[in-house]
Amino acid sequence: MRTDGAAKGNPGPASSGAVLIDASKPGSRDPLARPLATISEYLGVRTNNVAEYVGVVRALALALELGATEVDLLLDSKLIVEQVNGRWRVKDLKIAPLHAEVKASLVRFRRWTANHVPRAQNSAADALANEAIDRVRAGGPPVVVRRLDRI
Repeated sequence: MRTDGAAKGNPGPASSGAVLIDASKPGSRDPLARPLATISEYLGVRTNNVAEYVGVVRALALALELGATEVDLLLDSKLIVEQVNGRWRVKDLKIAPLHAEVKASLVRFRRWTANHVPRAQNSAADALANEAIDRVRAGGPPVVVRRLDRI
């Protein structure tokens, strides 16, 4: 899965986006691989780090709902990758509960990894995050989840 968060200001109007991809399919590591499901969610006024974490929380919940037993997180947030892997401490009280929720979700998978990828390789999740802010400004729904397939 690839996730991202966006905040127009920090804090400011914020959103998250996620792309879930079947890793068993050829080309699944391609940043533009065909997704199984996507999430685009407006979050209200939040910090960028909170938006990033919410994207991971929502994506993990959807992966479990779709029946995934393994998950690879490919994130452009080095902060989340390092914190989830236990190399950096969580100091921000706003993200501590979200970090705990991510860790509690990850133990439900048989296997998981969290790796940092360059921002350019996370364009689909970034676009979904930004789409949420634009959609809500235009009077649309705060959350759009698209399920294209089952795992």
